[in-house]
Amino acid sequence: MQTGNITTPFGRRPMTLALVKRQIAVSEIKQGKSADKWMIFRDVKEAREIFKLPPYSIAVLDALLTFYPEKELRQDAQLVVFPSNAQLMVRANGMSGATLRRHLAILVDMGMIVRKDSPNGKRYARKDGSGEIERAFGFDLSPLLARSEEFALAAQQVATDRREFLKAKESLTLCRRDVRKVISAAIEEGAEGDWEAIEAVYLDIVRRIPRTPSASDLAKILDEMQLLYDDVINRLDLMANSEEISTNGAQTERHIQNSKPESISELEPSSGNEQGAKPSEISRPKREPIKAFPLGMVLRACPQISDYGPGGQIASWRELMSAAVVVRSMLGVSPSAYQTACETLGPENAAAVMACILERGGQINSAGGYLRDLTQRAEKGEFSLGPMLMALMRANAGNDRQAG
Repeated sequence: MQTGNITTPFGRRPMTLALVKRQIAVSEIKQGKSADKWMIFRDVKEAREIFKLPPYSIAVLDALLTFYPEKELRQDAQLVVFPSNAQLMVRANGMSGATLRRHLAILVDMGMIVRKDSPNGKRYARKDGSGEIERAFGFDLSPLLARSEEFALAAQQVATDRREFLKAKESLTLCRRDVRKVISAAIEEGAEGDWEAIEAVYLDIVRRIPRTPSASDLAKILDEMQLLYDDVINRLDLMANSEEISTNGAQTERHIQNSKPESISELEPSSGNEQGAKPSEISRPKREPIKAFPLGMVLRACPQISDYGPGGQIASWRELMSAAVVVRSMLGVSPSAYQTACETLGPENAAAVMACILERGGQINSAGGYLRDLTQRAEKGEFSLGPMLMALMRANAGNDRQAG
């Protein structure tokens, strides 16, 4: 590398090692590299928040690029522009001199441009006998060419993040609308259940939506709203199943009353060997399994259960159910109680309940008795896992804020 590739600032401006590194990087631009200057500018503008560039800095960079006559920045070209402050102020929409100097310094500090100061600090170009620029002093645009791929990737990331943000915002709006209308319909039609309490949970979630939410804010609120939606649908499913059981029971009774005497034996309990049927399966239809909540939500609500997974983490429902068996034994829950819970709630939800009991271990005297009580309430359609998970998620969020 030639020593002429490194220039020091004029006057009182300090020289830093970061400035040296940037100038070295500029001197190592790939041979023959070129890029459209306005494409680079567009990428920098799109990714300005990533690079923490103020709007005025973008305006100054735009003005600098207008002084470079070619459309493309090329590695083998002279990339130093040398406008005066007065010229830059005009092209930067009448920006004041103090503001211009401040944002030129920001662009230098961010490695967007490099100062090439003359011996007296003035900006000018020295030309040869044929009129070609032999040497120029001003602002070197080479860093823009050297970092063009970096700027392009940053702009793509911003675009991806924006799409994800809009998608999350759209999903939250749809989920919020669905929950609101289903709750309203349940209240207006007099459906069984404490729908006022569910509505209060909904309003609490809505109140916590920030006025200008970030992507992470939307993701957290969407998780809670989706959890509430699943809980509402589960309650309605349980209600529908209960009504179906009652209807089927009435139909069976009418069938027995209207049948001929010789046909009554068809409905009497069998020995258990005939077609493998059980009396309970004839007298009552099997309950539909309760829909399982997303695994990620369960793990966020109950992080302690991960300690009992393979390698101290849980990545699937199978691993959660295996960990729940370990926790069941540790907490003294009998196999029969857990088996009944699995049959009533479904194996996934039963494992999730065990994770909740573990999370609230200090507040529960008898884990086995608590599990049996929840199972009996679920049989009657009086228990849903959703509110328990949401309460734990809120409690964990509060603990995280206090710890931070």
